[in-house]
Amino acid sequence: MRSPLTYLPAPVRGVLACLALAANTVLCTLPLFAFALVKLALPFAFVRRRVDPVLHAIAGAWVAGNSLWMRLLHRTRWEVQGLPAPRSGWFLVNCNHQSWADIFVLQHLLHGRLPMLKFFLKQQLLYVPVIGLAWWALDFPFMKRHGKEALRRNPAKRADDHEATVRACRKFALVPTSVMNFAEGTRFTPAKHAQTASPYRHLLKPKAGAMALTLGVMGDKFDALIDVTIAYSPGIPGFWDFACGRVKRVAVHIEELPVPTEFIGLDYAGNSQGRKRFGRWLNALWEKKDARMGVLLGTAPAETMPQEFAGEPAEV
Repeated sequence: MRSPLTYLPAPVRGVLACLALAANTVLCTLPLFAFALVKLALPFAFVRRRVDPVLHAIAGAWVAGNSLWMRLLHRTRWEVQGLPAPRSGWFLVNCNHQSWADIFVLQHLLHGRLPMLKFFLKQQLLYVPVIGLAWWALDFPFMKRHGKEALRRNPAKRADDHEATVRACRKFALVPTSVMNFAEGTRFTPAKHAQTASPYRHLLKPKAGAMALTLGVMGDKFDALIDVTIAYSPGIPGFWDFACGRVKRVAVHIEELPVPTEFIGLDYAGNSQGRKRFGRWLNALWEKKDARMGVLLGTAPAETMPQEFAGEPAEV
């Protein structure tokens, strides 16, 4: 049954959504910081194993609170295929990236089904008020994105992200975790699509580094690769549009794939042949994802995808 709040004007729903998000964030971050201080004061593995599940439970409550206001305020039609059964373990989650809404969509769908999602974040996001500290407390890895010119002047900076990934993966290995990767590295826009001369119709070129490094460091820990494709109608929403509930339809396809064993332990920086093989594998995955985007958006017939795509969407 639809909530009566969904009949409010869109700007009113947007304001209510932002207030609900802010209140939910403050209520959850206060106890989160308290337990994070314990972990900071006692930086031992046995302490982390006990404190991290508590931190994850608090973060899970934040995700559940966001799902609640989304259900109360939004009229969005969800069409989801391939929802995984609830389980624990370690998973590598890969998804296309179009909007800040992607994070809310992924958390809404996978909460309670997979362990907590942890994202690779740009270093600058550490300084976002409140939420930046929460990401730090939850051991989200912060990556320094060096431009080509900076790398040309100082090639040693290439090691920064490798070291950050290694440190993060060592922490991930202690507690069941879903490592989230947006292989495009940035949100899709028509301008970026044209600027990068992407060969894909609906996607930017994937960047192999973070995923390859993660598989190289802790690939033997992952139970599966969870590949997610998200499409929005009538168009890609900004945060305000999403908060206002102007997204009419979210179509999501989730596919569980085996972890490619040939890339476990791969020295991505030092093995040129392995780097090329990984690039070919990722490009093949992206070609399939691009075709799937066409089906989700209704611009390509479903017959163009394998039979596993067919079926009734799940309730979420």
